[in-house]
Amino acid sequence: MAGRRITLSLISHTNVGKTTLARTLLRRDIGEVADQPHVTDVSEAHTLIETPDGLGMTLWDTPGFGDTAHLLKRLRASRTPIGWLLSQVWDRFRDRPLWCSQQAVRNVQADADVVLYLVNATEDPAASAYVGMELQILDWIGKPVVVLLNQLGPPHDPSRDREDMERWRSALSVGTSVRAILALDAFARCWVQEGALLDTVTDVLPGDKQGDCRSLAAAWRRRNLDAFAGAMRILASQIALAARDREPIGEEPLGEKLRRVVVAGRGGDDASSRRRAMAALASRLDRAIVESTNRLIALHGLEGEAAQQVLERIRENYTADTPVDANLAAVLGGFVSGALGGLAADLAAGGLTFGGGIVAGGVLGAFGAAGLAKGYNVVRGAGTASLRWSPGFLHDLVKAALLRYLAVAHFGRGRGRWQDSEAPEFWKDVVEAAAESRRGSLEQALRRHDTEADEVLSAELTRLARDVLVRLYPESATVFEAN
Repeated sequence: MAGRRITLSLISHTNVGKTTLARTLLRRDIGEVADQPHVTDVSEAHTLIETPDGLGMTLWDTPGFGDTAHLLKRLRASRTPIGWLLSQVWDRFRDRPLWCSQQAVRNVQADADVVLYLVNATEDPAASAYVGMELQILDWIGKPVVVLLNQLGPPHDPSRDREDMERWRSALSVGTSVRAILALDAFARCWVQEGALLDTVTDVLPGDKQGDCRSLAAAWRRRNLDAFAGAMRILASQIALAARDREPIGEEPLGEKLRRVVVAGRGGDDASSRRRAMAALASRLDRAIVESTNRLIALHGLEGEAAQQVLERIRENYTADTPVDANLAAVLGGFVSGALGGLAADLAAGGLTFGGGIVAGGVLGAFGAAGLAKGYNVVRGAGTASLRWSPGFLHDLVKAALLRYLAVAHFGRGRGRWQDSEAPEFWKDVVEAAAESRRGSLEQALRRHDTEADEVLSAELTRLARDVLVRLYPESATVFEAN
């Protein structure tokens, strides 16, 4: 087995995003990326997967086709079009489009087991004449082709991808070597979609190479499922820490005073002690969220850090439906401006509503929690009282964590450094439904505070996240079934 390799050639018209997608698939920066034609002018090989016994999969990043209409006209005039193309001598700089086309064809002819042909999904396939021309050139070579739809935009309802695939399938189904069409956006793909790609590559390979490809796909699954398990442990540790967290607030009867502060707006010095306790809990939670997000970013082979959210963004999300008591406004204003450090959640009290709150990436508060004030519970001990996060708030924290995971899992390295962004609405709906279906077991896991609490919560999050991914990408079920 040593030295045997499966080779994939990434091919497209120039400036469609081959190198960007290659960076995402490889989890590292390769080549040069710029919004101009023929940036890549030589074919470069990169190891995508490798097993300890030497079996490997190579991904070639190739130059893009250019001036295809002119090239195809000359090819059609030849009795041996590919032989003619490879025999020509073109100047690398003066005849750059033809030179790059020749390099791409030479790579496919000599090295490819499967061609990954990348197209711009925003284009109308009927109007993209060059696509049919380039596929005709690939037909002459005769290697199996998998079309990948790129530039699909930010994460969206997968049904739209299915519509795009059907649109392209209808346009490319006649007279080409195309064996399959998949959605795989360089900026916003999810890692489980790469598993579906490997399954497809296995299916279109000649029979004598399918066994090796299955072994490589299994190695890919082990590597990525290890990362998936690591991500769930990171999130479980952060959530379990929040579930155990307590902040003393003094010996006064908190229930009455907290009610007076939040509802009646009369707090004085007592309100300050409540505010400090809330601020301490919120600050610790925010630091933990930022830290765990940074660990997720590194785990997924990305660069960059989670950002603290700008407080002005929080203030933009409030409306005053009724006149607000000045004391209450002072309490809440101090709470927002001095305590949160990037954390906010829906807060409803005395007619004042803060909506659409953000924590480290715009995902806490996405479910319209009953209110940050209601997120705190009073815990009375021996002569003291303390605040903790309520069970309902922790349940929302789990959903927020899953949204953060989805954001990182979809962020392609080809996009550049990590950037915080809002979670798409359809993600929230899917996470909400999955979390609700497991509410009972999730609440049990959140109540545990023993030495096995993190492990139990990690297992529950793993089941929940797997459910979410399969709901989003039904074809990804095989990624998890294999293990």
